[in-house]
Formats: sequence, structure tokens, C-alpha cells
Amino acid sequence: MKKLLNLFDFKQKVDYKTEILSGLTVALALVPEAIAFALIPGFSPLTGLYAAFVLALITAIFGGRPGMISGATGAVAVVFIGLILELKENIPDITPATILNYVFATVIVAGILQILAGVLRLGKFIRLVPHPVMFGFVNGLAIIIFMAQFPNFYVKDTTDLLPWPSFFSMLGLTLLTMLIIWGLPKLTKAVPSTLVAILIVSALVIGFNIDTLTVAGIMKEGQTIKGGFPPLSIPNIPITFESFKIIFPFAAIVAGVGLIESLLTLNIIDEITDTRGSGNKECVAQGSANILSGFLSGMGGCAMIGQSLINTSSGARARLSGITAAVMLLVFIMFGSSLIERLPMAALVGLMFMVAIGTFEWASFKTFKKMPNSDVIVMVLVTLITAITHNLAVAVLLGVIISALMYSWENAKRIRARKSVDENGVKTYEIYGPLFFGSTTAFTEKFDVPNDPEEVIIDFKESRVADMSGIEALNKLTERYRKINKKVHLKHLSKDCLKLLENADAIIDVNVLEDPTYKVVADRFE
Repeated sequence: MKKLLNLFDFKQKVDYKTEILSGLTVALALVPEAIAFALIPGFSPLTGLYAAFVLALITAIFGGRPGMISGATGAVAVVFIGLILELKENIPDITPATILNYVFATVIVAGILQILAGVLRLGKFIRLVPHPVMFGFVNGLAIIIFMAQFPNFYVKDTTDLLPWPSFFSMLGLTLLTMLIIWGLPKLTKAVPSTLVAILIVSALVIGFNIDTLTVAGIMKEGQTIKGGFPPLSIPNIPITFESFKIIFPFAAIVAGVGLIESLLTLNIIDEITDTRGSGNKECVAQGSANILSGFLSGMGGCAMIGQSLINTSSGARARLSGITAAVMLLVFIMFGSSLIERLPMAALVGLMFMVAIGTFEWASFKTFKKMPNSDVIVMVLVTLITAITHNLAVAVLLGVIISALMYSWENAKRIRARKSVDENGVKTYEIYGPLFFGSTTAFTEKFDVPNDPEEVIIDFKESRVADMSGIEALNKLTERYRKINKKVHLKHLSKDCLKLLENADAIIDVNVLEDPTYKVVADRFE
């Protein structure tokens, strides 16, 4: 019983009213998002809604970050476009029903990969994402959320703006929603301003019969969100190597994209709430949710930064809000579809505009003159790549790679050598800066091998050998001295450097001078 209570955070003080109202707000915001993401690859709205229900519920209960919301996402939905094209190329006469079976199988395999990532404790590698990349990711995502709302101001499936009466009613209701969300907290925080804004604008539209775009209007003709409990759907596909060969690459992409977006969202919510979630636990929860989603007719997904920010900005901090959102979403599907379909999109667009404004790291502009130029470049690049490609995983990976290369370049320039000759004619090179793959060329250029005396000391008191490239550079350098019968000693090597030398003793054979600090045995490698 104690474990069950701890699972739902009942040991902590929970504001039940805030959690439940926040969960209701999130559920309302999940509906159009899930529908829109399901329509991207051409699925029915219920495929996205079922995924949103399963993911929101499972990750709310078992996830590593209370207060974070998961559901069907655009980043995952885009992957299925490639899968569908691949299936049509390999199976020309494939039916829509069979395509869905392959999609569900892909989601299940992706879930298994995510669980493996959690079991192998790979979630910790999200710490390798530099802060400029985080800034760029958040800013790019804010731009995506903002830009994604503009199609609601156009005639469906065209590039024509809505007729002026409809356009101005849409614009006016959107601005009213934003005004309520911005202004209500200044008067009272008793109820979430986002929920109040949706209810007021919806009451105006329904009460005065205002002609404006509704949730029903974003769906294709004949589609509805009305349904029952998610039906069991065991993927009916050939269990062959050919099927696996088609599924696995897309499953790996879904797993990778889902984990990157989820773990980055987890970090952002950690900063907002000043608490720390568990990345590995979240990996397992995301994987479990995707497996269950595949078996319950859902398209899969991951954490949703927009809905997570709606939740936390409403004051939710526990698991109850996510559970409420999932349960209310199912209630909407089973019993409230006719009412939900009448909700004005203007209210939900205004809400997402405010989420985008709140998501964008405006403080990042202030850091332009304070951050190194390399960090500013990385931040801007990640923002642009995220906003243009909508591929969050690629944007983050490129950001990490560029950051690592710039860091290596900066460190490569820092290696220096101070030279001196003692009364016995022994020349000492005091090395400053790390010796690694990026600095080996500059390191080698510091030595005057032909003109050096018979005995040379290379002092690493202010340096360290960081990798095997550094060992190889030492090997080539000492080989040059050996060829002209000159002796080399290495001095002040740290324990990790000595360990590298021990592992490479078949490659390099030099003297290591006795050093009292590190207790190195003299002439160890002779």
C-alpha cells in the first residue's frame, strides 16, 4: 500500500483542485493537437487521440517527471510518412488497414528500444546536451508551436485567408483568449487562467452562435472523435525478416526522436519546478506507454513540451494532473465528443500562442554579448534547424556535434610549451593545455628534435594526455628522438595519463621520471 501511495505522490502535499483543473485544461488542449498530428500521415483522429490517452496515462503514473505530459506528437507523426512511402514501394497493393498494422508494430518495437535505453541507463547521456543547444531547442520549438497555429486562419486545404468576417472573428477571439490568459492571474490565481479563457470564449461562440472554426472543422468530412475505449489491436503483419527490415529503421527513429524530445522536456520542466526527474525511469515509462499504445490502436508519441508547460504554468506539480488529463480525454472520446467538436479553435489557438510566447527563452537574447561567439552560433543554428526542418532529433544531435567540435577547436589552440635548459644541459619542455586528437599537430610543432640536447624532459604538470591520439603523438615524437639516439623522460603524469601509457606500453617505450606527487617508479617503461 505504501508503494502505491508513493506512486501517486500522496506522501507529498498535493493541491487537488489545481491538479484536477490543470488536467482538464491539458485534456482540452490535447484534443486538437492529437487530431492534427494524426492527420499528418493520414490516420483517423481516433488513432491520435487513443495514443494521447495511453501515453498521458502511463507516463503520468510511471514516468520519471511528475507534471510532464505525453501524447501523440508531430515529431513522431512525421516519421510515419516515410514508413508509409516505404510500405507502398515494397507492397504496391497494400491496404490502409494493413498500413495501420505496420504502424502499430513499429510503435511497439520503438517502445521496446526505449525500455532497453532505460534499462541500460542511457538517459544520463542527455546531460551531454550543452546549454546553448537547450536554448536553441526550446526557441525552435516555440517557433514551431507558434507557426503551427497559422493554418487555422486560412480556408481549409488552401493558401487563401478566411473571408474577412470569419478572419476577424477568429482573430478577435484568439486575442480575447490571450488577454484572459495574461490578465486573469493578475486578479486571481484561484483557477487556471487557461481553463477560464477556453470556457469563456467557448461560451461566447456557442451562446451567440458565432460563425468560426471549431474542432470539428479541422477534421476531414465524415470524421469524428466519438469512440469507445481503445480497442485491442494485435498487429496482423507477416512475422518475417523482410517485415522487420522495413519496420526496424523507422522504429529506431521513433524511439530516438521520442527519447530526445522527452528527456529535453524533462530537463526544461526540472528547471521550471526546481526539482529533478529521473531520465532512465522516463525512458522505461515512454517505452511501456508506446508498447501499450501500439496494442491499443494508438500511433505512439512522446513528451509534449507545449502541454507540459500549460500544466506546470497552471500550478500542477504532481502526477494527478497527468492522470486527470488522460481520463478526461477518454471521457471526451466516449461521452463528450459532440460538445468537444463545437469548441472554437480560436480559444485553443490563443492558448498555444501563449504557450509559444512562454516557451521562447527571451533571456537568450541578453546572453548574446555575454556568451562566447561559438555558443551563440550553436544556439542560433539549433533554433533555425529545429524551426525549418521540424526534426528535433537532428537539430539537437547537430547542435551537440557542433558544440563538441568548437570545444575541441578552442582547446586545441590552448596547448603551449615553455622551454628551458638546466646547468647539466638537459632541456625541459613544460606543456600547458590538454594533449588530445585536436592538439596533436600543434604539440608536435613545439619540439626542435634535431637541435635538442642528448637528454629531454617533457613535463606534463600543467597538462594531461587525454586520449589515444595523444599517446600516438608521444609515440611518434619519442621515435624521432630515438632515431638520433636522444633520451626522453616524461614527468608529472597524472594517474589517468599513466593508465593510458600502461595500456599502450606496446606502442611507446620511454622513461617516466620519478615524481613524489604521483609516486611513479623511475624508468618504468624501460
